Amino acid sequence: MAKCRNSASTSVSSKSSMTSTKRVKLAEKVKAGGVKQSKPTSGKKKKTAKTDAKKPKKPPTAFFYFLEDFRKEFQEQNPDVRSMRDIGKACGEKWKIMTYEEKVHYYDIATEKRREFDRAMTYFNKKKEGGEFQEYEEDSDFDE
Repeated sequence: MAKCRNSASTSVSSKSSMTSTKRVKLAEKVKAGGVKQSKPTSGKKKKTAKTDAKKPKKPPTAFFYFLEDFRKEFQEQNPDVRSMRDIGKACGEKWKIMTYEEKVHYYDIATEKRREFDRAMTYFNKKKEGGEFQEYEEDSDFDE
């Protein structure tokens, strides 16, 4: 098989856009059964941000408040439709054709929830800076 690889790489014509290294990689993929091999990593692992359990969650947008109401109405009118995909599509289409005056109610709810979230975040940040939230991950009994 080495002869095939070498002959394939040496018989590259000027018209061919495939380089010899690409051909070798292609041959290795075929030899491996067509399974796509993952690229080797450089040894560095991505650090994921630890989420704080006491941190307030971000509030949903106005569209999600509309989605709650729309889903209830849509399921009452169409009890045979159970697919979330179909419900989501219908909701998105309805949201697009709604006027601003119809959406104001949902924007008001979202704005109020955002204010509450901002207040909770300022309170959370003050508590965190004051050292009231302590992490006990190192002393956990569940690591054993």
